[in-house]
Amino acid sequence: MRVVIQIPCYNEEANLPVTVQDLPKNLPGVDEVQWLLVDDGSADRTVEVARRLGIHYIVQHSRNMGLAKAFLTGLEASLKAGADIIVNTDADNQYRGEDIGRLIQPILAGKADIVVGDRGVGTVEHFSPLKRLLQRMGSRVVSLASGSAVPDATSGFRALSREAALRTIVYSEYSYTLETLIQAGSRRMTVAYVLIHTNPQMRRSRLMRNMPEYLVNSTATIVRAYTMYRPLRVFLGIGGVMVLAGLALGARFLFFYLSGQGSGHVQSLILTAILTIVGFQVCLIGLMADLVGFNRKILEETLYRVRQLELVDKWRKVPSSDQPGDGSESAG
Repeated sequence: MRVVIQIPCYNEEANLPVTVQDLPKNLPGVDEVQWLLVDDGSADRTVEVARRLGIHYIVQHSRNMGLAKAFLTGLEASLKAGADIIVNTDADNQYRGEDIGRLIQPILAGKADIVVGDRGVGTVEHFSPLKRLLQRMGSRVVSLASGSAVPDATSGFRALSREAALRTIVYSEYSYTLETLIQAGSRRMTVAYVLIHTNPQMRRSRLMRNMPEYLVNSTATIVRAYTMYRPLRVFLGIGGVMVLAGLALGARFLFFYLSGQGSGHVQSLILTAILTIVGFQVCLIGLMADLVGFNRKILEETLYRVRQLELVDKWRKVPSSDQPGDGSESAG
């Protein structure tokens, strides 16, 4: 059983030593623990510091591509490194290494595919009252979108089984946290949560530079992901509301028409026609989107099988003495 702890990084030369020092070298029920750093185009000495700290794998982006891409690159590199469980943590030492053992336990016990560290967002001291409120509200929205209870939707401290990592695809360019939970819910994966502790904040969040930007990006991510995985529900809901509104206006016009006052309410009849026609068109768009969704599922299943075959082929070709574990690798 091999656990790979991946650390997405961007200009973290100052914080990385503290983060790595806190990571476990051994875990109960695990044969081997390795560390992997994803350098997302850092302009400082992050890579040099990582090599000095003895990190087993270093994967580099030639330019800054964002947290979501760095997370996905880390998953792919960890799978190639033979990971049975992948743990994602932040380079700013927000999460404690001592919690990793508890984080992976549900996966080791076969009770979960993905485990997320629950920070207790309503009580985190270094969060402002507004941020705590927004975190709770966001978690409730993601709970509805994913169809499962989500106490901490934005926590990046999470563990994935090999199977879950193979099936994970991130389309968002902003963050992976929200989309992957909605994706897991649509695929009937088991997501568990364990309470964790957090360290004092070492720097300001780069993902949430200001509240309006965070709200816009998070809302767009949730809406896009939910529409992608539940298109029929979304478009039928919108179209249904429009059709019902049209029928209500039609009933209103009919009432006045039968009362001999129809000539003064022709606008209602026009709106009835517009809303009903557009509503039916939106419902048809939903049916088409659902069919496209089936094609996407087929493509995702194909990608999953290709990933499996690539990994099997890699480990067949690489002699045991040359299997990765002692060096570093780069990805542009």
